[in-house]
Amino acid sequence: MSRERKLWIAFALVMLLSFGVLIYYGSEIYQQSPPVPDTVRTADGTVVFTGQDIMDGQNIWQSMGGQEVGSVWGHGAYVAPDWTADWLHREALFILDIFAEEEYGTGYKALSPEEQAVLKVRLQRELRTNTYEEESGTITISDTRLKAVDYLCGYYEGLFTDDPGFGKLRHDYAIPENSIRDKARMRKMNAFFFWATWATVTERPGSTVSYTHNWPADELVGNGPTRDLLAWSGVSIILLILCIGIMVFYHVRSGEEENVPAPETDPLLRQGITPSMLLVKKYFWIVSLLMILQMLLGIVTAHYGVEGGGLYGLPLDTILPYAVSRTWHTQLAIFWIATAWLATGLYIAPAVSGKDPKYQALGVNFLFVALLVIVLGSMAGQWLGVMQKMDLVSNFWFGHQGYEYVDLGRFWQIFLLIGLFLWLALMVRPLVPLLRAKTPERNLIIMFLISCTAIATFYAAGLMWGRQTNLAIAEYWRWWVVHLWVEGFFEVFATVVIAFLFVRLGLLKTRTATLNVLLATIVFMSGGVIGTFHHLYFSGTPTAVMALGATFSALEVVPLTLIGYEAYHNYKLSRAAGWLKDYKWPIYFMLAVAFWNFLGAGIFGFIINPPIALYYIQGLNTTPLHGHTALFGVYGMLGIGLMLFVLRSLYRNVTWNEKLLKLAFWSLNTGLLGMALLSLLPIGVWQALESIEHGMWFARSSELMQHPGMIALKWLRAVGDTIFGVGIIAVGVFVYQLTLQKRK
Repeated sequence: MSRERKLWIAFALVMLLSFGVLIYYGSEIYQQSPPVPDTVRTADGTVVFTGQDIMDGQNIWQSMGGQEVGSVWGHGAYVAPDWTADWLHREALFILDIFAEEEYGTGYKALSPEEQAVLKVRLQRELRTNTYEEESGTITISDTRLKAVDYLCGYYEGLFTDDPGFGKLRHDYAIPENSIRDKARMRKMNAFFFWATWATVTERPGSTVSYTHNWPADELVGNGPTRDLLAWSGVSIILLILCIGIMVFYHVRSGEEENVPAPETDPLLRQGITPSMLLVKKYFWIVSLLMILQMLLGIVTAHYGVEGGGLYGLPLDTILPYAVSRTWHTQLAIFWIATAWLATGLYIAPAVSGKDPKYQALGVNFLFVALLVIVLGSMAGQWLGVMQKMDLVSNFWFGHQGYEYVDLGRFWQIFLLIGLFLWLALMVRPLVPLLRAKTPERNLIIMFLISCTAIATFYAAGLMWGRQTNLAIAEYWRWWVVHLWVEGFFEVFATVVIAFLFVRLGLLKTRTATLNVLLATIVFMSGGVIGTFHHLYFSGTPTAVMALGATFSALEVVPLTLIGYEAYHNYKLSRAAGWLKDYKWPIYFMLAVAFWNFLGAGIFGFIINPPIALYYIQGLNTTPLHGHTALFGVYGMLGIGLMLFVLRSLYRNVTWNEKLLKLAFWSLNTGLLGMALLSLLPIGVWQALESIEHGMWFARSSELMQHPGMIALKWLRAVGDTIFGVGIIAVGVFVYQLTLQKRK
C-alpha cells in the first residue's frame, strides 16, 4: 500500500472517530445540561420566576448584546463583569449578612474568623443543595434566598436602567443608561441571571460538584478546583510532552525534504487569466476597507475600557454603545479574513483549469453583491437590536443573537450559508474536468475541495440552536462554528492553498505537497476536532467533556512546536531563484503566520488550555491575548499573504511599492507584539493572580479594572495599537494604489 493511500485512510479514520466522539458527547450535553425549570418558587408555593421568564430573559440578554456586554459562564466581553460570578458573590454576601444578623446581631464582616466559618458552611448548604424536582419541573428556594433574589433584581435593574446612583458603575462597565428600558423585561433578564448563576453553585444530582464544575472560583460558596480538574490538567501536560517528543522523533527520522530545482522563470507568467479571475480584485477592495473599519472600531472598543461613556469626551455610547462597537469589531475580523480567503479560492480554481465554466463571472459578481448585503444588513440589524428597537422574535431573526463571533441574526446566518454554498459551486465547477482527467494534482485538488466543502457545510452548525435553546446546548453548537469552522477547516484550507501555490510556482513536487498536506491535516484534526471541548469545561457539561477536552486540546499545540522548521523551509523556498523576489512580501507574510502560530496559537493558546489554568483565567484578558495574536497573527496575516499572492499574479509586470509593503509588514507585526506584551499580557497576568487569591468576581470587578495601575496598562496598549494601525492603513493604501492602475 502506498504512503499516500495510507494517509488517506488515516485521514478518514481520524475524521470518523473524532466526529463520532464529538457527536456522542454532544448528545450527553443535551441530556445533562442544567435544567431550565417550569417554575422557581418558595416553600409556600409563591412563584418567583417561570421557565418562560428565564428563556425570555435569555433572549433579552441577547438582544442588548449578550456576550458582548460582560460574560456569562466566562464567555464574552471583558469590560463589564461576568454576571454569574458577580451575582453569585453578591448573593453570598447578602445571605451571610442575614445569617450574621440573625445569629449575632451584626454584619458578617464584623464576626470573628470562627464565626464566619460556621456561617459559610450554612451558606454552602443553602446554595449548593439541589432542590430541582424533575417530576414537577420546580426549583424551590428558601425565604432567605428570595430576599437575596429581590435585592439583586433591584440592583441590576438600577444598573441596566437609569438609576443615577449607578452612574459611575455604568461608566466603568461601559453600559449606557437604559440599556434595558422596560422593567418587565429587566425582571425577566434577572430571571435568566438567577438561573445561570444557580447552575454555577448547585450540585449535580449524585455529585458534590456544580453543573459548571464549580466555576467560578469563590471560596464563600465552596467553589474550588475539583479532583477531576486537577487530574486531567496533569494528563494534558504529560500528553503534550510525550507527543512533542514523538513528533520531533518522526521529523528527524523522516529526514530533510527533497530539493526541487526552482524554475528559471516564474511559471505563473505562462498562466492565463480568465474573466472571473480579473473580477476578484474588487473583493480585495472590500477586504482593505473592512480591515480599516475594523481597526477603527477596535480603537473605539479598547477606549471604552478607560472611558466607558464615549471617546475623549464625546458621548459616543448614545449612538454607538460598547456592545455594538465590539460586535462589529469581532464580526468584521471574520468577514474580511474570510473574504480574502474566499477570493483566493475564486482565483485559484479557474487558474488551475485555465478557463471559466459558463456563467462563472456572473457567479463571482453575484456572490460579491450577496456578501456586501450580508455585511451591511447584519451590522444594521445588530445596531437596531442593541438599541432595543426590535421585539425578541425579530431580534433573533434580523438583530443580535448575543453569541460572540456568531452575533448576526438567523436570517443573515442562513443568507451567509447560501453564499458559502454558492462559493463552493464556483470552486467545484472549474475543477471537475481536472478530476475526471486524473491529473498529477488530482489528490491535492480533492483535498482542496474537501476543505472548501467543510467550510460551506460546517457553518450550518450555527443553525442548530433555536431562539430559546438551553444556553449549555447553544454553547456546544457555537463552538462548532468558532472552533471547527474558523480554527479547524479554514486551517485545512490554508494548508492546502499554501501548498498549491508552492506547487504552481514549481518549488514543490505535487506528490510531496500532497503528502505534507495530508499529514498536517491528520495531525491537526487529531487534536482539533475533540479539542473543541476545551471551550466547554465550565458551560454546564458533564465531566467526560473536560477529560476529552483537556486530553485532545493538548494535541493541538504539538504540530506548532515544529513551526520554526516550516518558517525556515518557506524562507529557503523564497530565495531559490532570482524571480522569487517578486514574491518576497507574500512569503514574508507566510513567515509571520509561522511566528504567530507558535506564539499566539501555541504559547498563548496553551496558557489557557489546561483545565486548572482556564478555571482561574477564563474570561480574563489572557483570552483576548490569545484571540488577537492567533486570529490576526495567524489568519489575518495569512489572509493578507494570500491576497498579495493573487495580486502578484494579476499585476505581473507592475512595479510594487516596496517601501509601503515594508512599512505594512513591520508595523503590523511590531504593533501586534506591542499590543500583546505591553498591555494584554500584563493585564491578564494581574487579573489571574487576583482570581486565584480572591475569585473571578474580583478579577473582573470595577475595583480592580479601574485601579490606576490597570488604567495605565490599558493606556499602554495605545503604543502597539498606533503602530498596528499604521500597518493596516499601509495595506489598504497599497491595495488601492496597485489595483487602480492598468494591468500591463
